[in-house]
Amino acid sequence: MKILKRTIYLSLLLGAVSFLSCEKSDKTAPNVTLSSSEVVFTVTGGTAELTINSNADWSIKSYDKIDWLQISQTTGNAGNTTLKITVAENKGFADRNSTLLIATANGAPIQVSVTQFSRSRLYPSYNLTPKPADATGMGSTAVQLASKINMGWNIGNTLEAIGGETAWGNPKVTNDLIKAVKQAGFNAIRIPCSWNQYSDKATAKIQDAWLNRVKEVVQYCVNNDVYVILNIHWDGGWLENNCTADKKDSVNDKQKAFWEQIATTFRDFDQHVLFASANEPAVNNADQMDVLLSYHQTFVNAVRSTGGRNRYRVLVIQGPSTDITKTNSLMSSLPADRTTNRMMAEVHYYNPYQFCLMDADQSWGNMWYYWGQNYHSTTDATRNATSGEESDLNKLFVLMKKQFTDKGIPVIVGEFDAMRRSNLTGSDLQLHLDSRAYFLKYVVKQAKTNGLLPFLWDTGNGVINRMNNTVFDQKELDSLRSGAGL
Repeated sequence: MKILKRTIYLSLLLGAVSFLSCEKSDKTAPNVTLSSSEVVFTVTGGTAELTINSNADWSIKSYDKIDWLQISQTTGNAGNTTLKITVAENKGFADRNSTLLIATANGAPIQVSVTQFSRSRLYPSYNLTPKPADATGMGSTAVQLASKINMGWNIGNTLEAIGGETAWGNPKVTNDLIKAVKQAGFNAIRIPCSWNQYSDKATAKIQDAWLNRVKEVVQYCVNNDVYVILNIHWDGGWLENNCTADKKDSVNDKQKAFWEQIATTFRDFDQHVLFASANEPAVNNADQMDVLLSYHQTFVNAVRSTGGRNRYRVLVIQGPSTDITKTNSLMSSLPADRTTNRMMAEVHYYNPYQFCLMDADQSWGNMWYYWGQNYHSTTDATRNATSGEESDLNKLFVLMKKQFTDKGIPVIVGEFDAMRRSNLTGSDLQLHLDSRAYFLKYVVKQAKTNGLLPFLWDTGNGVINRMNNTVFDQKELDSLRSGAGL
């Protein structure tokens, strides 16, 4: 009887050890490492190798949706496996990008970016001095960088002015102006910039003198510890007015040529400098949105291809017409990026139009002078806003929060403002100015509440007097600072 009991006890003990051993083995976390997180091909294509080291069986997801590359195998077992990725010549005029997801049964998938550059139909390549990736001074993700920006300001009607920097009535930008802007409480500046008028029409080569001038202005900002968003603005409309299939190839060619030059020129700046693909691209439907995304993809690829700090630079992607409603419905994805967590989205806010921008009555409606439920006029009621007030603003900003910021993609409100109605007098003028100040404060406060970064649009006669670099409108500045909690 004792022998039998001992045998049963030993059997139970061995079974328990075996069970615990199996359970421990079953719960071993999958571990997958790759020889590289990106594979890059030139326009001519070829074959590249990617080594997978895994302690579990793996498979490549989403591969069946990619028709421009071939992979030697899409599943494998634990151990080392070397894949061969083969790509044919890219005969199109746009770069090709895909992301492979290497997944195990219980682990998070590992991403591999595959890129193939395109040939240029119209212009030569300006990526003449690519550098190895350099993360020095580029440690912040887009979310971390967004947390450093309190409130932004636009150098409007200046570096984007057609005819030259001073053609639209503003003086040349100086270091003293940037100091004044910083002292007023803005620690970020958006630089709307024109490039097309300074380029050779046959080659898209941007004048060195203009590249150096813009670089000088950017340096003013960085020297004053101000963050910079540098874009391609309206620029004659070569991109903004041509988000169409028939213009897709030629616009992508120019976008690539310009951004290779811009990115190379500004490559050595640290994370204080962000690049923005465009300004307000005119898009109204899904087909146009697809074209716009190709322009944004070309922008991302061109910047990253120059290497150096540009491999880690935060890039800003504009929604269709930078309209919140259109962006919410049409921009379901952002461009592919071989560098993760370095992208922001951009929208603008001039709503309601009748209050913010409308400068003459129309048959369909009047200009509005008074905004906000507590700022309506009892003597000039036809000028009260009847839509687009607090509740509408709240709904729109929440859309951007849910679509982007909640997913780790900061949103720039790249432009917002409401025009000052200088035609008014007396109590009407005072109510209007109070209403406008409330609007500006409310926009900034709600933007910050929803994780959006507000940038005031200033064309030279706004909050800062550019002729003497002093505060022009203290009431406006106080409202902006209050909204930002400064």
